[in-house]
Amino acid sequence: MKTKYKTLLSVLIGFCVVLFLIPFYLVLINSFKDNAELLTNILSWPKRFILDNYQRAFSQLNYTKVFINSLIVTIGSNAGVTVFSAMAAYRLERYPTRMNKVIKLVLLSGLIIPFQVIMIPLMKVLKSIHLINSLFGVILTYWGMGIAFTVFLFRGFISSIPKEVEEAAFIDGSSLMYMFWKIVFPLLKPVIFTAVTINTFWFWNDFLLPQLILSKKELQTIPIAINAFFGQYVMKWDLALPALVMAIIPAVVVFICFQKYIVEGMVSGAVKG
Repeated sequence: MKTKYKTLLSVLIGFCVVLFLIPFYLVLINSFKDNAELLTNILSWPKRFILDNYQRAFSQLNYTKVFINSLIVTIGSNAGVTVFSAMAAYRLERYPTRMNKVIKLVLLSGLIIPFQVIMIPLMKVLKSIHLINSLFGVILTYWGMGIAFTVFLFRGFISSIPKEVEEAAFIDGSSLMYMFWKIVFPLLKPVIFTAVTINTFWFWNDFLLPQLILSKKELQTIPIAINAFFGQYVMKWDLALPALVMAIIPAVVVFICFQKYIVEGMVSGAVKG
């Protein structure tokens, strides 16, 4: 009976995997077709692989520039969110004062309130401090929006770290800052990789926030640049699909590099020690 259930579960998982991979397969095979073949049958294997699609998409996207812009936003956002969230999570977990309880409620509200609710006030604030059309404006906004989720992710992991480790450091004469950065922060490695991987997919692929803040062409990120292939009367699928493949590849590389840490970080963060 158990073998039967295991077989059924394996088949179900395999079906889900195939279902999940179908969109990626369609994007990949259709990126090598010309417009006529693409519109005729999107499910067929390409009659002729047209590599020129990638060359033209690379050129029209100005891929090097938009890639660098996306990379700056992703790295800058991850760095700030990781550092600030780790410090905030440690303080909230180890010092449960009334003020910290209020701060936790405020952070929780950040997970509940949709971005669309704060979109207009946010744009007004960014405009008043001259951060419209600024990559740092996007990064700063991601710091504010990403900290809530990441703090709760870190808190779960920090709660599993024995307090005796910190107490021993204090007895040896370590300051709070030294103890946090030299002892606690390195122990957060699994959950840091988890947070960075999850947030990277968000920062790298997000369209709405960069679209609102960045109107200058030289500041565009990859999702905004790809949107230029879709107009009111023309849709350049033969260029958009290769562009999508080039946009997906960096995120996939990050996932492959960090995948072994993701489950470890999520499981460790879910267990309170």
